[in-house]
Amino acid sequence: MNASSDLYALTEEHRAIRSAVRELCDAKVAPYAAAVDEEARFPREAATALQAADFHAPHVPEEFGGAGADALATVLVIEEVARACVSSSLIPAVNKLGSLPLQIAGSQELKAKYLGALARGEGGFSYCLSEPDAGSDAMAMKTRAVRDGDHWVLNGTKRWITNAGESEYYTVIAVTDPEKRSKGISAFVVEKSDEGVSFGAPEKKLGIKGSPTREVYLDNVRIPADRMIGAEGTGFETAMKTLDHTRVTIAAQAVGVAQGALDYALGYAQERQQFGKDIADFQGLQFMLADMGMKVEAARQMTYAAAGRSERGDADLTFFGAAAKCFASDVAMEVTVNAVQVLGGYGFTRDYPVERMMRDAKITQIYEGTNQVQRIVMARQLLAGVQSHL
Repeated sequence: MNASSDLYALTEEHRAIRSAVRELCDAKVAPYAAAVDEEARFPREAATALQAADFHAPHVPEEFGGAGADALATVLVIEEVARACVSSSLIPAVNKLGSLPLQIAGSQELKAKYLGALARGEGGFSYCLSEPDAGSDAMAMKTRAVRDGDHWVLNGTKRWITNAGESEYYTVIAVTDPEKRSKGISAFVVEKSDEGVSFGAPEKKLGIKGSPTREVYLDNVRIPADRMIGAEGTGFETAMKTLDHTRVTIAAQAVGVAQGALDYALGYAQERQQFGKDIADFQGLQFMLADMGMKVEAARQMTYAAAGRSERGDADLTFFGAAAKCFASDVAMEVTVNAVQVLGGYGFTRDYPVERMMRDAKITQIYEGTNQVQRIVMARQLLAGVQSHL
């Protein structure tokens, strides 16, 4: 992919992927979205459908049995699933987040074992970075890993872990040498079945209720030394590199839920009549819809541009990943709020999907780095002169 192609047109293959995912979601994801939210249950129907179509972890390379989707194709999958159900979109998104550290820094043996299992649908992959006292300040983590012969023993608590309890595999970031700060942090693969692994109660959340968020407890979890991802002391660097790439997937979620809300608002505005005509005929509403459409498309183009940089590993990915995530999530919040406004009183009820979309959109401004943190990241990149000028 050349430097500009990601800004203008999708390939025929990319368009085919979008079409296939949308068709699948219309048939097997969207019909269950309201119940998944209402019952705060894992979207089992979506998980089954996505796995059957190989959309549950499309990023896994073909050499490990995966679909080998590029970064843009993965973004398209997540965007389309989020258009129907944000909770369900966390299946491919978090599978990438959890397993990408292995792709970046894992040994060939580790990749073959765990990426292969993920591709085969033998279990999802979660990412354990945050802790009760270490959110935006990830280096404040307290989870420890201590070497014991040819094993490591892990102790600590991880918080805000998406799909915890559902996933079979966990990338855990832990302190191996407290004296070295970021250079004393390492990454490991922990399995759900490892002795000493347990989970807290699911969080009671505003949105994405179908995706369980729980604490992960590590109580003397003893794992083989070859489950370390990369060299000792490189875990923090790997974790940050991972987020550079996966922030683009959060941008994709945001674009998807914003598009879903816009689609519903457009349909409603053309059917709802007041004062003897469709409310879509009123200029005040037209201007609102125009702004919604304009901003969704701007967010989409920024997200796709960031996906291109993720695929190529461009030097300005850190800026573009942060910018796409920040801008798209702010757009998603604005557009979903306005979609509720278009529906008026009906939009405020659970009989219509836009209030769910509004609640789900909020988290995209918070997780994988709050938008305040994204602005810090962007500013540092700008001041360092990293951002490219096309």
